[in-house]
Amino acid sequence: MSNNKVTIHDIAREMNINSSTVSRALNDSDRVTQKTKDKIIAKANELGYKRNLLASNLRKNKTNTIGVIVPRISRHFFSSAIAGIEETAYEEGYNVMICQSLEELEREQKLVKSLIANRVDGVLISISMETMNSTYLQELNKEGTPLVFFDRHFDLEDNSKVLIDDFQAGFDATEHLILQGCKNIAHLSGPQKLEIYKNRYKGYKAALKKYHISLNEKLIISSKLMEKDGIESAKKLLSLPINIDGIFSANDTSAIGAIKHLKKVGVKIPEDIAIVGFSNEPISSVIEPSLTTIDQSGFEIGKIAADLILSQINNKSRKPIPKTIILKPTLIKRNSSKKISN
Repeated sequence: MSNNKVTIHDIAREMNINSSTVSRALNDSDRVTQKTKDKIIAKANELGYKRNLLASNLRKNKTNTIGVIVPRISRHFFSSAIAGIEETAYEEGYNVMICQSLEELEREQKLVKSLIANRVDGVLISISMETMNSTYLQELNKEGTPLVFFDRHFDLEDNSKVLIDDFQAGFDATEHLILQGCKNIAHLSGPQKLEIYKNRYKGYKAALKKYHISLNEKLIISSKLMEKDGIESAKKLLSLPINIDGIFSANDTSAIGAIKHLKKVGVKIPEDIAIVGFSNEPISSVIEPSLTTIDQSGFEIGKIAADLILSQINNKSRKPIPKTIILKPTLIKRNSSKKISN
């Protein structure tokens, strides 16, 4: 008998009993004695029976699977968050289905539909840069599928979120540059329709205001924050009739692009221009000069987000109480901003 085709009917036939008895025994039902269970399990093992977990879970209207959508798996923050999600999910007996939107709204919409079709028990999402409405996300609520945002979020009623304090992070990064003696500080921002970049920008402005430095709109450059965007932003800043002496980038990737171009044209970092990034990508500690940055606690955010979604999945009978959990940022000081010795 082929091992991968053994069914409960085969076991029942071998033992000359009802298949319903075999099913109950394999599901540890109280309606079957322990002695009979042991015999059936022994026969199942002998025949090489493999339980169809998918079919079993679907009968229970549960797949023990969590869907996760991130913009890019290659980003250190998101891979760290996924690691935290997977560790927590694994401990609770859940699998994780990982998807990436590549910052595209249309792709993200298709992924949400796919996760609904695959009947995942819950969805964790960090939205794309193109996401501007929540219509397709509301489909999850209609299906009764719990949804939790992490890092990037959309203000959707009755949904929880796990974030870093982006305002404080933007403030800390800019204040650090000011305390290093910088006065003309540029900000490389992401799309302002996203709350995280909006809040990092607000933190930047608040630090300037605290130290009585006028805001110059020409020093604010928005982009998708890819490395090529950092290069182009650096070119634009150098073309201005302003002596730029500091840059706060809303991510490390763009900051690294800026560093590469500035070094190429002979600008000294941090002597001429001090730079602070955001996200603490692994490369930020090994480039020259090493990049001062904000650590986002990706692994911890992932674990907390997974705990929230699992709590909602396991308490579907009750209406979830929305929670917003905000973690404190950590400024990691490295050589790219050390104009003044401590």
